[in-house]
Amino acid sequence: MSIDLINRRDLQFLLYELLDAEKLAQYPRYAEHSRDTFDAALDLAEGLATSQFAPHNRKADLNEPQLVDGHVRLIPEVRPALRAYIEAGFMRAQLDYDADGMQLPHTIATACESYFQAANVGTAAYTMLSKGAANLLAAYASDEQKRLFMQPIHAGRFFGTMCLSEPHAGSSLADIKTRAEPQPDGSYRLSGAKMWISGGEHDLSENIINLVLAKIPGGPPGVKGISLFIVPKFLVNEDGSLGERNDVKLAGLNHKMGYRGTVNTFLKFGEGGNCVGYLIGKPHTGMAQMFHMMNESRIAVGMGAVMLGYAGYQHSLAYAKERPQGRHPDQKDPDSAPIMLIEHADIKRMLLAQKSYVEGAYALGLYGATLVDQQANDPDKSLRAEAGQLLELLTPIIKSWPSQWCLKANELAIQVLGGAGYTRDYPVEQFYRDNRLNPIHEGTNGIQALDLLGRKVLMNEAAALRLLSQRVVQTIESTKNDPELQPLSAALAKGMEALAKTTLTLAQALQGGKVRLGLANASLYLDLMGHLVTAWLWLRQAEVAVRERPKAGPDDANFYAGKLQACRYFFNHELPLVTCNAKLLQSLDSTTLDMQGDWF
Repeated sequence: MSIDLINRRDLQFLLYELLDAEKLAQYPRYAEHSRDTFDAALDLAEGLATSQFAPHNRKADLNEPQLVDGHVRLIPEVRPALRAYIEAGFMRAQLDYDADGMQLPHTIATACESYFQAANVGTAAYTMLSKGAANLLAAYASDEQKRLFMQPIHAGRFFGTMCLSEPHAGSSLADIKTRAEPQPDGSYRLSGAKMWISGGEHDLSENIINLVLAKIPGGPPGVKGISLFIVPKFLVNEDGSLGERNDVKLAGLNHKMGYRGTVNTFLKFGEGGNCVGYLIGKPHTGMAQMFHMMNESRIAVGMGAVMLGYAGYQHSLAYAKERPQGRHPDQKDPDSAPIMLIEHADIKRMLLAQKSYVEGAYALGLYGATLVDQQANDPDKSLRAEAGQLLELLTPIIKSWPSQWCLKANELAIQVLGGAGYTRDYPVEQFYRDNRLNPIHEGTNGIQALDLLGRKVLMNEAAALRLLSQRVVQTIESTKNDPELQPLSAALAKGMEALAKTTLTLAQALQGGKVRLGLANASLYLDLMGHLVTAWLWLRQAEVAVRERPKAGPDDANFYAGKLQACRYFFNHELPLVTCNAKLLQSLDSTTLDMQGDWF
């Protein structure tokens, strides 16, 4: 059966009816664009993702990277797919025209990338990491470093990585041991090891630019002493040509349960005493610099989780429409014809749940992308600042909420297919395995929860949370008098009251010195906020659907009815979790904190 990567009608709805992406062309930077050019970019992305990325998704999963004679061997289809992506201009999609870019808004570029993530998240990871490395270099590197290392990434000649974790430290970057010794010529010699490095070794590009966190001797302890270095696989000469191989060695491959198309490596730096690195910016500012790439990657991880959930939903929906099985519980005649799976109430429940998670999360990710555009381009300085505050607050949610709930959608997709879903004859089990990695990618969901509650929510006297609340209240006010939407509006208002009370209780605990207690259930707080933000975006979708449905044709009328029903499902089946989580959080429950290791 032929299945679209993404329901294009849904994407059009989110971009143009919900988020009004056509207005992005009002910014001077995007003045030459229009909906026609946006759609042309989406068409190009859809075509390439369908023809170049999707066909080898299963093969890459079944034939993961292997280490052969010291070299990484990948299936041959990966290279031409990436070359096609680069030649089509997607590596430079957001660069200026005079830099041979498409000068696309971030919102449209994100929508384009979602096609590649839906088609083959393992292959798409190489370009995601490379563009993130290039963007970090654009923000912090010297002009010479940009010329030698960033521009070749934009051209697709070099790829990039981020090297943070170490075998002994994991996410605890304060404890990294990689060292960087300054040299008379201004370069550094690095020594140490990095674990879980995606894209750390391959022959898909001429060079690999590793962005490596390390400590310069004599610097401050902990994260304040971390610096950031460019460590290329091959040294780069002044004229841009490649020099000798740098002292970066592949120590082994990690074989994960998902994302098998993305080579994951254990790298050692300086075993031969001659690993050359170049300091980015000033010493001891590496963590602030790396967060530029990490936050970008966190949003990309969240979008990847969305698209894996979306892919599973698309496949299970198609299967349920075509698979006859069983009869309604009140049909007693065994000779009556079986009904399609999609007619069973429990199948509808699982499909509605998936729809509510993935389409709600898709709206969340694209909304975050509009904040990036607004922060960079709005002529009103105060609106730019507000967009930046909202984006900072929502980044942990955009990363983590889809990583949990779109993974749940993948679980339900497997169940819809029944026994077939647990076999490799259908792709839904791969989507689940791929997505199961996202709760740990770019900082675990638990770390994101600590960041949200311990820092983001309370920063600047909760200014960002107040901004978010104001926007939610605007939607509540605009929907409360509509008979169809009023119950949903009232439920969201009640949820926002619970959020305010919960946040106040936890803030008092944190500011009163009860830090461990206040943060003990931070994951529930992230879940609570994620559900409320998603409910808000669902209510906004429902508001559009109610407005547009009376003048719609038959197909669009069904589309809008589906949006309304998915919104009702989320409010009736999922939003009540907010009340449960709020009650537990407000009680400052210490069950997990009080548990002793010896009691297990």
